[in-house]
Amino acid sequence: METLVLNRAYQPVARIPWQRAITLVFLGKVELVESYEDQTIRSVSFEVKVPAVVRFLRLLVRRQPVVRFSRENVFARDRGRCQYCQRPVTRAEATYDHVLPRKLGGLTTWENIVIACVPCNQAKGGAPRCRPACR
Repeated sequence: METLVLNRAYQPVARIPWQRAITLVFLGKVELVESYEDQTIRSVSFEVKVPAVVRFLRLLVRRQPVVRFSRENVFARDRGRCQYCQRPVTRAEATYDHVLPRKLGGLTTWENIVIACVPCNQAKGGAPRCRPACR
């Protein structure tokens, strides 16, 4: 048996198991809108009808999905091109370069990692550079 969950504006959000719905009711996060008349849950000290529809009391804020930092995502961001000479590189020959080298305090972040071809990455050799090496 499932329970329909509504947002504050009575728009459907999800369907959840009735056990989770009862938990949300007891936590005070939702209000009971409708219940199954023929289904009852009994405990030693009380009895409650199984919720059919519940509504959130607070506004739901949906989080934006976060793009994870990975080699594949850096390659996609840079569109498969060396960021120093703009030459297309295949996924197999692409190297990942710290613009500010790690030995100089550069971090592995979106802003500091770029795709580089092997000649550009070797020409850089651990020092920050501004101009392409392999044109």
